[in-house]
Amino acid sequence: MIKAAVPAMNAGALRRTVDAPSHPAPPAAAARPSDAAGREAQALGAAPAIPAFRFDHLHKTFRSKDGGDVVALQDVHFEVARGEFVTVVGPSGCGKSTLLRILAGLDFASRGHVEVGGREHTGPSRDIGVVFQSPVLLPWRSILDNVLVPAQIQGRDPKVSRERAMHFLQLVGLAGFETKYPNELSGGMQQRVGIARALVNDPLLLLMDEPFGALDAMTRESMNVELLKLRERTGATIMLVTHSIPEAVFLGDRVAVMSPRPGRVTQLIEVDLPARTLDVINTERFGAYVSGIRSNLNASGGLD
Repeated sequence: MIKAAVPAMNAGALRRTVDAPSHPAPPAAAARPSDAAGREAQALGAAPAIPAFRFDHLHKTFRSKDGGDVVALQDVHFEVARGEFVTVVGPSGCGKSTLLRILAGLDFASRGHVEVGGREHTGPSRDIGVVFQSPVLLPWRSILDNVLVPAQIQGRDPKVSRERAMHFLQLVGLAGFETKYPNELSGGMQQRVGIARALVNDPLLLLMDEPFGALDAMTRESMNVELLKLRERTGATIMLVTHSIPEAVFLGDRVAVMSPRPGRVTQLIEVDLPARTLDVINTERFGAYVSGIRSNLNASGGLD
């Protein structure tokens, strides 16, 4: 992998204190171990930590209508630790959503492997929640009933599932909207419902495919901040696909930068920011990351 060329940066605190939810929170995922801790564990003979997921030399080829082959993904190879937030950015048609769909179990690789929690991943799983570009809510069901859909499909305990749904609706800022219907909510609020629905079964992974792309700029910024708060409270492992370089840098612990088709990961960048607040967007440090990624893509701002 090619590392990004950015100025030397001191480590910054990515965590911040938040109010505890009134409903008991689900168990948080284990924090990502530091390099030093990993080396110490190896020295003591301990087994290395199992990543949340891993792409092992992944290839994906589609057959076009004229009978030709289209290579969407080529030799994608990286892993993500439990509790890590990784963002994926690249030009249109580079295979970002295809990569996410393969990880979600909604599509299959032509070659290579996907592991989730150290095991071969071959299809849809209760361990994975997905938030799509559109929240895809059922208009005839209340907000609470929309959040409960996955739990009902999987036959989960109704009482426990309802408590979890109420917990996550509060967590995404929708307490008091349980009896409303989708047409009574704004676009940003509907997307929050989609996030709560993806979390209701306590998945190991939360996958997000450009979840804020259709929102206006101010709502999108607000949703980015709320997503970071949600990550802090849940400890979830998250992979988010986006066209926006600033969004990728603002949200990600690491940014995977993809090339035009066939999609390859050309950079895997550790993001070291002093704090994840909107003020950091105006700093030189933030700008250095954005400029480095944009130079790699040779996009001249075309991805924003």
